[in-house]
Amino acid sequence: MEIEHLDLPGLMLVTPRVFEDGRGSFSEMFNEREFQRRTGVDFRVVQVNRSVSAQINTIRGLHAQMPPDAQAKLLRVEHGRILDCVVDIRRGSPTYLGSVTVELSDEDDAQLFVPKGFLHGFRTMEPNTRVIYKVDAHYSPQTERSIRFDDVDLGCDWQLVGGEELYLSDKDRDGMAFADLDNAFTYQPVRM
Repeated sequence: MEIEHLDLPGLMLVTPRVFEDGRGSFSEMFNEREFQRRTGVDFRVVQVNRSVSAQINTIRGLHAQMPPDAQAKLLRVEHGRILDCVVDIRRGSPTYLGSVTVELSDEDDAQLFVPKGFLHGFRTMEPNTRVIYKVDAHYSPQTERSIRFDDVDLGCDWQLVGGEELYLSDKDRDGMAFADLDNAFTYQPVRM
């Protein structure tokens, strides 16, 4: 497993080793013990979700669940390609309100680990894109929050050139402003 730390503390690209032979390939997509040993993060999967987006330029997000139901996520693209945007909303973080965009596709095995305390969303860049999420807390509609993907306070670079037809759910289209969020996240450095 290869771990690449990104520009926001705790945000990582996780790429499993791939073993290939004449039959094809095999990879261990997630190993809890190895992940904890390599990252210092206790990530226990309790739910696995899959989203399927038929259209290019489908935007899902920005989402987070508030404490006590906060979720960390490990996601990968099963089919297609996405531009993922993550925003650090942990008060006291050295990168508070900083954002990172990462392109993920089915052409590699990279997975994005999004810790608790981050907003997360993505834009599809190919039709019929499928994304798999492993999460460490169950879905909680009561504590889920949807922030507008284009909130000017957040600065996500969705790499839109203008004129694209965007596809959003009503929840995302009507998302709240970040300024109105009941933000209970605080930064706690991970010690390894």
